[in-house]
Amino acid sequence: MAKLYFYYAAMNAGKSTTLLQADFNYRERGMETMLWTSAHDHRAGLGLIGSRIALSAPANSYAPELDLFHEISDELTRRSLHCVLVDEAQFLTRAHVLQLARVADQLAIPVLCYGLRTDFLGNLFEGSAALLALADALIELKAVCDCGRKATMNLRIDEAGRAVPAGAQTEIGGNDRYVALCRKHFFERLGAAETSPLPGQVGDDPYISG
Repeated sequence: MAKLYFYYAAMNAGKSTTLLQADFNYRERGMETMLWTSAHDHRAGLGLIGSRIALSAPANSYAPELDLFHEISDELTRRSLHCVLVDEAQFLTRAHVLQLARVADQLAIPVLCYGLRTDFLGNLFEGSAALLALADALIELKAVCDCGRKATMNLRIDEAGRAVPAGAQTEIGGNDRYVALCRKHFFERLGAAETSPLPGQVGDDPYISG
């Protein structure tokens, strides 16, 4: 039986690299894959999955209005598919995740999703919440905090490296905008920013306000 997988981690854990390695493993054995990435993130180029170690592969782009089940079913009319791989899975909608569950259940194609679990304030993304609820298998990839502990949180930072305690949930960026931290140091730095807020921001206890 095909399964829906969710590989999740904080920033810089090698999620895209792991996806590209899985894709290579399938194709090395003569199997057909279909790659997807979010239309939100154009850093690697539109329709391209890129990793921090300079590996990349062309991919289809998904947006909120796209029906992934229909697109994948349509692709099946042209060629066989042995696996569907989805990068930046935090940007999926709940409808997308249900469509991918149908791909596994009704088309018997395994679906491997890779993404963040939480945003810069420790809140679940819509796609991640749906995958945590519906995926058959949840696999955590390890990132490392500055202290050496496992990093599970994503802190947004400004140009001076200070924590950003407010803003839109989605803001595309790399090491210049985000740092992966363990929970303890995430809340310490977020709390420092909120107790010494920038002009126009209100300080608070991040353990309480979240």
